[in-house]
Amino acid sequence: MSAMLYALGRWAYEARRLVLAGWIVVLGVAIALASFVGTGTNNSYTFPGTESQDALDALARTFPQFSGTSAQLIAVAPDGREVTGRGFQAAVEDAVDQIQQIDQVAGATSPYGGTTSSNIAPDGSAALVPIQLSVQVPQVLPSTEAALQRAGRHLEDALPDGSRVAVGGQLFSQTDPGIGASEVTSLGLAYVVLAITFASLIAAGMPLVTATLGVGIAVALVFAVTRWVTITSTAPLLAVMLGLAVGVDYALFVISRHQDQLRRGMAPEESAPRAIATAGSAVVFAATTVIIALLGLSVAGIPFLTVTGVAAAAGVAAAALIGLTLTPALLGFARWHAVGRRYRPSHAPPPGEDDAAVSDDVGVDDDADAAGEEQEPVGGFFGGWVRAVTRWPPVTVVLVVGVLGAAAVPALDLRLALPDAGSLPEGEPGRTTYDLVAEHFGPGFNGPLLLTGSVIQSTDPVTLVDDLADEVAAVPGVASIALATPNQTGDTAIIQAIPAGAPDSERTERLVHALRALEPTWLEEYAVELSVTGYTAVGIDISDTLGGALVPFALLVVGLSLVLLAMVFRSLVVPVTAALGYLLSIGVAFGVTSLVFVDGALTGPLEVAHVGSIISFMPIIVMGVLFGLAMDYEVFLVSRMREAYLDRAEPRRAIHHGFVGSARVVTAAAIIMTAVFGGFVRGGEASIQPIALGLAVGVACDAFLVRMTLIPAVLALFGHATWWFPRSLDRALPHFDVEGAGLAAEDALADWPVPGDRVAIALEGVRIHGMPDAARALSTIVEPGDVLVVEGGDAAARTRVLLGLTGRTPVAVGRAKVAGLVLPVRAASVRSRSGYVRLAGEDDAPARLADAAAGHRTVVLAVDGAALAPDAADRAALARALDDLRRTVPGRTGEALTLVLASEHEVDVVGLLPAGARIRGVDLGPVPAARRAGAAV
Repeated sequence: MSAMLYALGRWAYEARRLVLAGWIVVLGVAIALASFVGTGTNNSYTFPGTESQDALDALARTFPQFSGTSAQLIAVAPDGREVTGRGFQAAVEDAVDQIQQIDQVAGATSPYGGTTSSNIAPDGSAALVPIQLSVQVPQVLPSTEAALQRAGRHLEDALPDGSRVAVGGQLFSQTDPGIGASEVTSLGLAYVVLAITFASLIAAGMPLVTATLGVGIAVALVFAVTRWVTITSTAPLLAVMLGLAVGVDYALFVISRHQDQLRRGMAPEESAPRAIATAGSAVVFAATTVIIALLGLSVAGIPFLTVTGVAAAAGVAAAALIGLTLTPALLGFARWHAVGRRYRPSHAPPPGEDDAAVSDDVGVDDDADAAGEEQEPVGGFFGGWVRAVTRWPPVTVVLVVGVLGAAAVPALDLRLALPDAGSLPEGEPGRTTYDLVAEHFGPGFNGPLLLTGSVIQSTDPVTLVDDLADEVAAVPGVASIALATPNQTGDTAIIQAIPAGAPDSERTERLVHALRALEPTWLEEYAVELSVTGYTAVGIDISDTLGGALVPFALLVVGLSLVLLAMVFRSLVVPVTAALGYLLSIGVAFGVTSLVFVDGALTGPLEVAHVGSIISFMPIIVMGVLFGLAMDYEVFLVSRMREAYLDRAEPRRAIHHGFVGSARVVTAAAIIMTAVFGGFVRGGEASIQPIALGLAVGVACDAFLVRMTLIPAVLALFGHATWWFPRSLDRALPHFDVEGAGLAAEDALADWPVPGDRVAIALEGVRIHGMPDAARALSTIVEPGDVLVVEGGDAAARTRVLLGLTGRTPVAVGRAKVAGLVLPVRAASVRSRSGYVRLAGEDDAPARLADAAAGHRTVVLAVDGAALAPDAADRAALARALDDLRRTVPGRTGEALTLVLASEHEVDVVGLLPAGARIRGVDLGPVPAARRAGAAV
C-alpha cells in the first residue's frame, strides 16, 4: 500500500499541471452531464414489500384516482364569520370547478357536499378542499403546481377581506434544500483553523480547494444519474456535507505530514510523495471504512436509503481520490514559493535535525509506571493533557464513561418519522397550509390514512363499505371518516380515516398498528382484507424498518471495526475499546439530537425547523459516517503509540509520545469536522438538521472525550497487555500498513547489503512463516546469475523457503531482499518478478520450467523437486533446460536469471547445474532421522 501510494504521490507531484488540468476537466464534464442529462431530485419515498406500499401499488391498478399524490386547499373565513355564508361558499365551489380543469388533477371535492361535512371545520371557520392528482410527485408538472397555487390566489382575491387561502398537502410537503450562509461561514472557520495549524495562508487554502473540487464532481454526478435513478433532495446535500468535511480532513492529514518532514530537512520533492505514502495510507483506510459503512445502509432494504448511501459514498470517494492526487500536485506548485519554505515554521530546526522530541514547552513525563520506565520530555499542552488523563486511569475511565452514559440517556426517547410539510420553513405554502389545517381541523387532517381492499365478491359494495367505515370509526384514535366509497366498478373499497394525532405522533403510529391488528377480524366478518396505506402509513413502515435495522447495522459496523483495527494494530484491547468508545459516541449523538429535535431544547438558538420527531434515516446515516471518522481518529492516535511501543516496550511512555505526536492534527481535524457539520444545523433544511447535529456532536465527543481522553486512560490501564495478540489471529488476518511502516523498512534497507540493486538475493537471519522452530535462520548473498541451493531440513521446510523467497509466503523474521525489493513489504512485486515451479519427475519438466520463467520481468526462478528426476536421461534434459534458462529466456531483458533449487543435500543437484555456475547454499539444519535412514546419495 505505502509503496503504491508513494509512486502515485511522486507522479502527481511531477505531473502537477496534468493532474490539476485533469481534475478541472472532470469537473467540467460532470457539470455538463448534470445540466444536459439530469432531471433533478424528487422526494418520493417508496418501500417495496410493505403492506402500505403493496396497497398503493394495487390502487394504481384498481382505483387510479387515489394512486397519485394529493394536495389540499384550505380557505379560512375572517374573524367572526363562517365559511358557510352564501358568498363564501359560492367562491369556494367556483374554485373547486376551476381546479378540476387543471391538467393532472383527477378530482377536487367540494367541502359543501352532503357526504363531506367533515371538511368544514367544527366551528365553521374554515373549509378544506381535498385535491387528488392522477400521478405521483415525480411526474407532476411544474405547470400543475403553479396552476394550483394560482387557483388559491384567485380564490383569496374573490373572498371577503381578511380571508386566508393556502394550497399545500403532500404535493407541496418537500422543498429542494440549498447551501446557506451558515454553511459558508463554517468553511471560513475551517480556513482559520487550518491557517493556525499550518502557520501558512497558502497551505490553509489547499484543503478547501481539494474538498470543494471533490464535492463539485460528486454532486454533479449525483444529479446526472437522476435521469435513471430516483434520488431525494437529501442525497446531494448529504454528499456536500460529508465531502466537505472529509475532504478537508484528508488534505489536512497529508499536508501536516508534509510539514513535519520539511521541518526535519526533507526535500519538498521527496516529502510530498512520502506524505502520500504515510498519511495517505490512513486516508485510504478512513475513506474505505466510511464508504463501506455508507454502502452498508443497503442492509435496510429501502431503495431511496440505498441510493442516499451510494451518493454520500461517492462524495467520500471523490474526496479521497482528489486528496491523494491533487494535494501532492498543489504541493508541487507551492514548491515554487521559496522552494517549500513557506511551510516551515520560523522556529524550525536546521535541515537534517530530527525534532521528533522537540516541543515549545518541554515538561517531564513524571508518570512513568512502576516497571521503571525511563522519564523523558513530553511537553506542551498535549503533553500535559495526556499526563493528566493517564495519571489515575481508573478515575478517568469512570468519569468519562459516566458523563457519556448520562448524555446518552435521552436517546431512549428518539422518535423517527419521514419529513412532511410540518417540517418546512415558515412561509412556504406547504407549511402555511399544514399549520392552518392543524389549527382549524386538528393535526390528523394533515396525515389521513387510507384503508383499501377488494370488495368484488359483494353484491352491495356501497353498504359493505359503509359498514366497514363504521367499524374503522369506532377504533380509538380515529377522529373521523373523511371518505368511504367503492370505485366505479365496485371491486375496490377506499376508506379515508382521519387520525386524532399528528402524522409523526406516537398516537398515530399506535393507531396504524391497531388498525392492522383488526384486519383478521374484518376479514372473518366481512370477507374483506383491508390494508392500511397512505403517505403517513408508508412513513411509519419505513421508520419501523429503519429502527429495526439499527441493531444489525450496529453489529455490522462494530464487527467491521474489530476486524479492521485488529488488522492494523495486531491487538485485541485496541479494537475492543475502540468499538466500545464508538458506541458511547453514538449514544451521545443520539441523546443530544433527541433533546433538541424531540424534546425541543435549544430550538431558538439553533433555528430548528421541526420538533417532535427526527427523519427516519438519521440514526443509520450518523452511525455509518461517525464509524469511519472514529476509526480515522483511532488510527492516527494509536498508530503513533504503537510505533513508540515497538521502538521501546514501555507502555506509558509510548502512550505519551504517540499522543503528543498526533494530537495536534486530530484536534484540528475534529474542530473542522464539527464546524462543517455544525454549519448545516442552524437554519438548515429540516431533514438535514438532525443529521448534521448528530454528526457534529458525535465527532466532537468521539475526538475529544473518547479518543483523546478515554482511550489513553484505558491503554494505560492495560499496560503491556494492550499489545498482546494471539498467534492464530496474527496468522489469519492480513496486515494493513496504515502509517507507512513498509516504506520506512525499505528506506532502512535502501543501501543494504550494498548500494544499488546489484544483488539478486540478500538474506540475514531470515525465517519464513511456517518454518519449523528447529530450522536454522537463513543468511546469504546471491548475485544475479548465481544459483542458490536450499538444503537440509525436511521437504516441507525447503518448500516454505522457496515460496518465501518468491513472495508467495511471508517472511516472518530477519532482513530479506529479492531482486532489489524488500520482503515482505514488496511481496506482490517480488511475485511478479519471480517464478515458482514444483517438479515431481514429469517428462515435461523443461516445458514447465520455460513457462514458469516466461514472464518478461522474471529474474528469479525457484525450482522445487529438481533432485527427483528419476533417471540419467531425465536429469540430463533437466540440466539442459536449466542451462538454457540461465543463458536466454524469451521476452526477458538481458538481466541474468538467478536459480533457487531445493534439495536434501547439495550434491543431489550439483549435476544439474550449468557449467561455470557459482553456487551459494543455505542449510536449514540436520535432515530428520527418518529421512537419513532411507536416503540414497
